[in-house]
Amino acid sequence: MTRSDRPARGTTPGRAVGRGEEAIAVGAQVGTAQVGTAGVGTTEAGPPPVRSARAVWRRVVADRPAVFGMVFAGLAVLVALAAPLLTMLEGQDPVTFHPELVDSARGGVPLGSFGGVSADHWLGVEPQTGRDLFARTVYGARISLLVAVGAAVVQVGLGVLLGLAAGLGGRWLDNALGRLTDLVIAFPSLIFSVALLAIVPDSFPRPLLLMLIMGMFGWGGTARIVRGQVLSLRSRDHVAAARLAGATPTRVAFREILPGVVAPVLSYAAILLPSNMISEAGLSFLGVGVRPPTPSWGQMLSKATTWFRGDPLYVLVPATLLFLTVLSFSLLADGLRTALDPRATGVARRAE
Repeated sequence: MTRSDRPARGTTPGRAVGRGEEAIAVGAQVGTAQVGTAGVGTTEAGPPPVRSARAVWRRVVADRPAVFGMVFAGLAVLVALAAPLLTMLEGQDPVTFHPELVDSARGGVPLGSFGGVSADHWLGVEPQTGRDLFARTVYGARISLLVAVGAAVVQVGLGVLLGLAAGLGGRWLDNALGRLTDLVIAFPSLIFSVALLAIVPDSFPRPLLLMLIMGMFGWGGTARIVRGQVLSLRSRDHVAAARLAGATPTRVAFREILPGVVAPVLSYAAILLPSNMISEAGLSFLGVGVRPPTPSWGQMLSKATTWFRGDPLYVLVPATLLFLTVLSFSLLADGLRTALDPRATGVARRAE
């Protein structure tokens, strides 16, 4: 063996060691990638991430339109709850007639400027009857919000139950509930509501009847959302583990799957509130909603259409309040939907 061969042989082990180090490095990278992939798979197979109340609150507060909606909607709810106290401070009530405050010679136009606004009647009086407009407005807010919230509770309750049944039931039950949901969504609910409200006796509480009718014909959207979420969640590993552990179908539905549908259902429920307020106002405007002397904003608008020249304030007060309340709930619903949407996290961070 010559000396010239020794360096070549010396370099051979070095190359082997170098290649070995490269193989170890590549193996480590592959192992890391496999571990990362397994971690991702475990995250996807687990229960859906649930945002904390503090994180949702921070994202809602960062949205200025949502803050405006939250403030005005909260103020409307507060005024509705404090209606008896506010009317007591004014010293009026929503049903007492004041014929001395209207000009019968001019068809019942309120006396004084701005519809009879005074220290005793903060927003004036109603044409022809002289009833206090402020008292009827705050009590009308009470009825409108009560009907909207009650109908939303019925819609969400029915939608969640039927959506869970469709998503967890068999193919036959899913098809049957799917066709029923399509029928409810496509059904002309306004026409049926007008017909039903016209034949129900007046002895039945009108606000309760409005809640039931609006709820019975408004659960289709909630059911579709819940069914879609259930179909996505029922194949997750935590649901399969609960079934293998012997959990009953009821426990699987309400303990393992229902928490995953809270966020989209809550967002959709916030959208239902302004929609229900518009429906109640429309039915009362058509004369089949809340009956006098119980006040509501839709009923006030129905009577105010003939007084937009003689007493503009009688039209502007309920119309403006209804518009601002519906707008505030819509803005709050949009902000809440964005705050509860996991896909909006990257967008919010880029915006910050």
